Amino acid sequence: MYPAVQLKEKLTRSEPVLGILVIDHLWLELVEVAINAGLDYLIVDTEHQSRNGEFVAEVCRLGRMANFPILLRPQRTDTESISLAMDLGPCGLLLPMIESAEQLDGVRDGIYMPPRGKRRPGGASNRWVTEFDYETFKAQVEDHVVILPQIEGLRGLENAAAIAEHEITTALAAGPFDLSAQLGVCGDSSHAKLQAALAQIREAARQAGKPAWMIGNAEELARQGYHFICMGEPTAMLEIALKNKVSQVREAEIQ
Repeated sequence: MYPAVQLKEKLTRSEPVLGILVIDHLWLELVEVAINAGLDYLIVDTEHQSRNGEFVAEVCRLGRMANFPILLRPQRTDTESISLAMDLGPCGLLLPMIESAEQLDGVRDGIYMPPRGKRRPGGASNRWVTEFDYETFKAQVEDHVVILPQIEGLRGLENAAAIAEHEITTALAAGPFDLSAQLGVCGDSSHAKLQAALAQIREAARQAGKPAWMIGNAEELARQGYHFICMGEPTAMLEIALKNKVSQVREAEIQ
């Protein structure tokens, strides 16, 4: 699973590791666009969008062939759902609404084969391995999967340290919008309550010796000390870029 190995290696450096979270429109060429743009990873959201599994597997396959990290955000984090998500062939998972380390135990059962877990591998994910024996799955897939538990609620915030320290956690992730809603300051990204909660998540990651993942304005996040950054949702980014360009042209015509 070279893309996962490559991504983890980048996280050991100090420079920004940049990606996007695809919620709205997903197409195969977007992977090529992301690679050509110099991004380091792409996350396909299946939590908020119902997507055809065969098509998602094709996106993961393209990433695998191009040695480019494709992660998934599954709809649920129970063992069976995680196993099905892994069958599609991603090199990692962004896990929504993680509230405890015990919840990650169930995720572990979905990503690891017996005796460490309960997964029965199948589908496109089998293309990661050269042989179908346990040691090969362990060495070529399981030992490299990128797992980002996303803290989006108050219970998760309380358990941030244990979540960060869990054996499968690669980096501790925040869900700032949902977390702001749980804190009673929905959508106010600058509110002191949210900023304190995000600082708590960052500190939990630091104490565990792991990076913190965050989504938002990449330049501002880099200034805050993040280096594992999601720049946003590409359709929203395109809309902003088009609005800016339209505004620039209209202002030029007025002058």
